[in-house]
Amino acid sequence: MKKIRVLIVDDSALVRESLKEIINSSDIAEVIDTISNPINALKKLEILTPDVIITDIEMPEMNGLEFIEKALKIRKTPFIVCSSYVDKFSDNYFKALKLGAVEIISKPKISTKSFYEESKIQIYDAIKAASIAKTTNSNFKYDIPPKLAADVIIDKPTYHEKVINTDKIIVIGSSTGGTEALEFIFSHLSPNVPGIVVTQHMPENFTKSFANRLNNISKLEIKEAENDDLVTRGKVFIAKGNYHLMIKRDFNKYYLQIKDGPLVSRHRPSVDVLFRSAARSAAQNSIGIILTGMGDDGAQGLLEMKNSGAFTIAQDESSCVVFGMPKEAIKLGAAIKVFNLNEIIHYINSLS
Repeated sequence: MKKIRVLIVDDSALVRESLKEIINSSDIAEVIDTISNPINALKKLEILTPDVIITDIEMPEMNGLEFIEKALKIRKTPFIVCSSYVDKFSDNYFKALKLGAVEIISKPKISTKSFYEESKIQIYDAIKAASIAKTTNSNFKYDIPPKLAADVIIDKPTYHEKVINTDKIIVIGSSTGGTEALEFIFSHLSPNVPGIVVTQHMPENFTKSFANRLNNISKLEIKEAENDDLVTRGKVFIAKGNYHLMIKRDFNKYYLQIKDGPLVSRHRPSVDVLFRSAARSAAQNSIGIILTGMGDDGAQGLLEMKNSGAFTIAQDESSCVVFGMPKEAIKLGAAIKVFNLNEIIHYINSLS
């Protein structure tokens, strides 16, 4: 089986060696070179043919943004940004996405075995997603720990009891390509739509900046979720990176609960966890929407929402960056409707 060829460009020797060790220990990818300087990397791109390039943003002589822009003129190769996510640099990460970076991941820390294992999963998934976004080749496999279901965080919903006398609530799950999709959706929503809760696969210390960015382009009030936040019309909450986010109901009101725990569907936050909590707490008063993303996180949760009486939507293939999560949900029969982004916006606005 052909492996994905990866080029690493980072000024840190420790990061280069750590990433190389992680990637070369997999069955899906191999590192063809590690380069400390973006200028040298541009020269080598004249002869190297990587399938995916991993780079940092903050580097001497030439920053990652300039490197991405120049490299794409030489060779149309998908980029993964691997960074430590210092908040003051957060705007650069959004610029990287606009320039063409497919994924943003945290630099791996080798301090604990558990972090190392979770870093492997995130890096492998990012490489696979980047490759699929370019080549649509999805026949890669890799050795990872067993995938846990939402059962490890929250019990399965029961369907014998319906939720009554509560307002509508919308839950959205997304991954690769989701940042752009969410920007497009929230920039076109009216201010009086039902409360919205979002799980976007994104590292810690990045979601707050993302929420602030969305807040600046939307008529809605958008923020990073906190424990006991009250979900009401006109408000949007973004799951905090590295923590699961759930909805809980107290009489006729919805509140948020943030919870630590293992990866679910190989992610934390997990869309399956959010969707299952909506099925349990909001049932037929909830709307579930699964957007572009790699893998199947959220597919089972969307089915549980549908079985509880919720209205469920999957993004269509033509408007997805990676038609993974929506595709899996559709295969399970979890989506009542398959909409493009414009149709999703129109439907949500109809609930104003």
